[in-house]
Amino acid sequence: MSKANQWSSRLGFVLASAGAAIGLGAIWKFPYVTGTSGGGAFFLLFVLFTLFIGLPLLLAEFIIGRHTGKEAISAYKAIAPNTAWVWIGRVGVISCLVLLSFYSVVGGWIILYTIMSLSGLLTGKEYGALFNTVIAEPYLVIGAQALFLIINVYVVSRGVQKGIERTNKYMMPLLFICFLIIVVRSLTLDGAMEGIEFFLKPDFSAITGTSVLYALGQSFFSLCVGLSCMVTYSSYLGKDISLTKSAGSISVLNLVVSLLAGLAIFPAVFALGMEPTEGPGLLFVVLPQVFEQVPFGPVFLALFLLLFLFATLTSSFSLLEIIVAALTKEKQEKRPKSAVLAGAIVFLVGLPSALSFGVLKHITVFGRNIFDTADFFVSNLMLPIGSLLIAIFITWKMKKEHVFEEFKTGSPKSERLFSTWFILVKYILPFIIIVVLFNLASAY
Repeated sequence: MSKANQWSSRLGFVLASAGAAIGLGAIWKFPYVTGTSGGGAFFLLFVLFTLFIGLPLLLAEFIIGRHTGKEAISAYKAIAPNTAWVWIGRVGVISCLVLLSFYSVVGGWIILYTIMSLSGLLTGKEYGALFNTVIAEPYLVIGAQALFLIINVYVVSRGVQKGIERTNKYMMPLLFICFLIIVVRSLTLDGAMEGIEFFLKPDFSAITGTSVLYALGQSFFSLCVGLSCMVTYSSYLGKDISLTKSAGSISVLNLVVSLLAGLAIFPAVFALGMEPTEGPGLLFVVLPQVFEQVPFGPVFLALFLLLFLFATLTSSFSLLEIIVAALTKEKQEKRPKSAVLAGAIVFLVGLPSALSFGVLKHITVFGRNIFDTADFFVSNLMLPIGSLLIAIFITWKMKKEHVFEEFKTGSPKSERLFSTWFILVKYILPFIIIVVLFNLASAY
């Protein structure tokens, strides 16, 4: 593999992987799923699932990817040739395509809000009504979705170092700084304490079997595990870098940003007399009102939306990359054409989701519109199922000595943790995932 298509450093890899995880998973989806799933109790479950299920599985994907040095489909084929295990990678690529198809719709919303903010059209509005109007306009949402994907295609077509890594090194630190400003203002609003209690004080009576599944799905979604996306990302990683430290750093960063997202949103929700169960539009309705309470609010809102767009792009880069990598099969001269082809397919698949709040809003599947159905399919079915299969594959099919070698490389002190991690991934995590999925099936 050429050096241009490898991460130049551990920091570059961590920031890119964290960017893949943080984006919409932590900033957009986490607050509204938490708001509709029990608040503090959901957050506690999410933290536990992230540390004890998501983190070990993230490390499993890293091991598979770096050991083979191949993208998702080829990685499973290399370890278990001429077997059905290759379908873990294939299903992962298909799931990434579906995920990016509705993810790009939200990316388009952010582009629209960024443009409106920069042009001064977001001040003094009734934000709930504005959001519903914007997402129902077919030409607006389709055009914005197309623009979002064009940006993705351009960056991913440039490769790993010049495209994905270089972009993330600037975007992620700026996002953290802007987020801290929002949190400080949100926490100082009158009535903010009620929101803090909702977010951080567990009320286990609000937990249901569905919310447990959502917490598990959110831990996978926020770390981008279960789709073999991180198999592809880690295949670009040098052999001298510690996978255990990288996985730990990414998980901690993800939890920190999720905490910041909750502290930015929920105190403001309660201070402004809104409901935390607003749904996918929560961020677009709450944040503009928060910035109205801040000196130079329109400027800060425009800055945040711009950085939020950057964070969303860092996530979508990883999703498009796994599709492009599967198409190129390490033939880097095919990357530009593969990126354009992948972007076009994602755009077409995403059109029904883009229109599901407008001209197609009457179409529902099990009571959900097309957008929510695609979200539920990936987040709460494919991610847990993919994670289950990865856990089985790495502990039952891959040679244990190869797993151990990758586990300890770059961090010899991690050897003592290997047995615990291996037992956890081999026996405990599959059991937990199966139980949660069984409860979901029985609920329907």
